[in-house]
Amino acid sequence: MFGIVRPCTHRLTDGLKAEWMAHLCGLCLALRSGHGQFARVVTNYDGLIVSVLTEAQAERTLASRRTAGPCPLRAMRTAPVARGEGARLAAAVSLVLASAKIRDHVADRDGVLARRPVAAPALRVAAGWDRAGARTGAELGFDTAVLLDAIERQSGIEALAGPGTSLLTVTEPTETATAAAFAHTAVLAGRPENVAPLAEAGRLFGRLAHLLDAVEDSKADAASGAWNPLAATGTSQAGARRLADDAVHGVRLALRDARFADDRLVHVLLAHELRNSVNRAFGTTTCAHQGYGGPPQGGPYQGQGGQYGQGPGGQGPYGSNNPGGPGGPGGMPPGFHQEPQKPGRRGFWAGCAAFIGLCCTCKLRCAEEYEGPWSRKKREGCCHKCDCDCCECCSCDC
Repeated sequence: MFGIVRPCTHRLTDGLKAEWMAHLCGLCLALRSGHGQFARVVTNYDGLIVSVLTEAQAERTLASRRTAGPCPLRAMRTAPVARGEGARLAAAVSLVLASAKIRDHVADRDGVLARRPVAAPALRVAAGWDRAGARTGAELGFDTAVLLDAIERQSGIEALAGPGTSLLTVTEPTETATAAAFAHTAVLAGRPENVAPLAEAGRLFGRLAHLLDAVEDSKADAASGAWNPLAATGTSQAGARRLADDAVHGVRLALRDARFADDRLVHVLLAHELRNSVNRAFGTTTCAHQGYGGPPQGGPYQGQGGQYGQGPGGQGPYGSNNPGGPGGPGGMPPGFHQEPQKPGRRGFWAGCAAFIGLCCTCKLRCAEEYEGPWSRKKREGCCHKCDCDCCECCSCDC
């Protein structure tokens, strides 16, 4: 899974967790039905937002759900899953953007894709995904050429970027691609009045996706010498944070101008969880389940009044200090001055074997804690529940 909106399921209350899972599984099954089993690897958390937006603008019907068969990631249980044009559009967009991610990694010579015997077939897979996404998009009246054009322009823009170049110049292709995808959800839902506000929300969402990816990769890119937008343009972390905060606020304002039949899940994902994504990327997370140290600093709307139209102010996630955390004062026994060495990442095939084991034992779904198959980071099963109240969704009425 990849994406910037990765909600802690403890915050998805009032049946929204089941709705979120329905769209996630619906995207996965739409990829399988339309493009084969292997295409399911591009299932991602951000792609399902396209499906959520499409459904939120239209009246719910019985045809919008179907019961899916048992799946290892659902502990071999059946479940209602989303289906229809929204899920198919999400699948088309996910395929095209995943192919762009592969080409980007090949160009940057990242990890296993730095090896030519691996890079060549990966590029063929990416080209196949482009064609598959274009087919599905055409069936839905969506021209994926705008996505492909943005992908092609990205490398040229990055090649010309240097100190003094606006970071927004680098993020523009991603903004254009996501704006087109968000706007087409209004077309599918028969809500022409929503095209403009959702295009604006999508543009800012794309900006956030590019910014947060750059922030999260900055240390690794600096160590490996890979190209990074922040380093290339000379943008500081503080400058990137200001742009991210402005984008989150802009998404909220844009959503305020759109009309929805049921906007509860859209509101949680694009108003609440985007803020949490920014906090997570910049190390000021507000959810203790994400594995960062220090006490929670309050909900995502602390000091903001909890309304769509209000700007940031006061205390809370903006610049809050968090001196605690692993290895902080009092966190180590006397005489211990450094963190114990963490286990290294698993290789590709060893990670595949570990992933199969996790699926067969249902730990991905139900375990209180498990070790990531490739990264070996500690993770939590997606339906594990706890009694703590630090992840409860804020009670704002916006």
